[in-house]
Amino acid sequence: MRELIAVCLVGLIVAVAHAPPAVAEGAVAAPTPVIVAPVRLADFADRIEALGTLRANESVALTAAVTETVSAVHFDDGERVKAGQVLVEMTSAEESAQLAEARASADEAYRQYQRVLSLENQGTAAKSLLDERRREWETARARRAAIESRLADRIVKAPFAGVLGLRDLSPGALVRPGDLIAVLDDDAVMKLEFQIPSTYLDVLAPGLEIIATAPAFAQRQFRGQVKSIDSRIDTGTRAIRVRALLPNPERLLKPGLLMQLELLKRPRRAIVIPEEALLALGEKQFVLVVAGSDDNKVVRRQVEIGGRRPGEVEIVAGLTAGEQVITHGGLKVRPGDRVEIAAIDDGSLPLPDLLRRLPGGGT
Repeated sequence: MRELIAVCLVGLIVAVAHAPPAVAEGAVAAPTPVIVAPVRLADFADRIEALGTLRANESVALTAAVTETVSAVHFDDGERVKAGQVLVEMTSAEESAQLAEARASADEAYRQYQRVLSLENQGTAAKSLLDERRREWETARARRAAIESRLADRIVKAPFAGVLGLRDLSPGALVRPGDLIAVLDDDAVMKLEFQIPSTYLDVLAPGLEIIATAPAFAQRQFRGQVKSIDSRIDTGTRAIRVRALLPNPERLLKPGLLMQLELLKRPRRAIVIPEEALLALGEKQFVLVVAGSDDNKVVRRQVEIGGRRPGEVEIVAGLTAGEQVITHGGLKVRPGDRVEIAAIDDGSLPLPDLLRRLPGGGT
């Protein structure tokens, strides 16, 4: 029994010898490492989400105007063309011959008119004869213009610069009025059409910025502006149709593409902090502010929040630009504690790299 007591005493002595020293009464605890973020002033806007469909800035379905055989096709699938470029030629031998005849007749009528005009000026020709020659000349010119118009109907040109769709036409094909020859789209600028609930009518105005994304482009953002707003509200959906313009210099966007968009209303300069800095207590919101001028002591401060966007929140009251708020590590500190700033989350480094500077990864 005595031997057992002796062994226990020895173990207790060894344990006490290896125990960490206790903090002496009145000693200052080591500062807790935390990650802070600067309170900054940034551009901010309220966001309205919607779905929209892309349309070309200008789009036309080129069709035949006469019944004729195609003699030549001067474009291929998806080709980009210039304004005025000839796309399709149709058989026009008869009209070309008629035009040559009409031009010769008009030239001869003009020469006869000039001859009689000279005689009339000399007083050797009657005024009525001069009027008759003028009428013949004008009739010949009108006949020539009519044949030129018929000949032009047999040549299809691009009315504006753009990109053509798939070609379904070959030389030798017989086309009739209304038959589709090609679809031409001007995709330098795209129109994005969408509907917004009429409750937002008071903030809608041309010039508002929009941000559009599409899954096909890995959430790449396309920025544009509202161009026009419909004059009527849909009585069924109580929504209004809006049209925005998106620049498309890389020609990535295609007509018919469905896009998700955010309409930025009430653009302004606002105080912004990361969402991670907010501490909710009931219906109130607080943040932990690091007072650098007071030896990095922590101050809990109530704030009023405004709008939100992914990862950030607007602060309406309670903070000023330039202060620092705790985003990670705040669960280990209390108001009045001193902290050590292990990292500043200013966007220059990824968050995982910052968290490695905290003991245990940070909470």
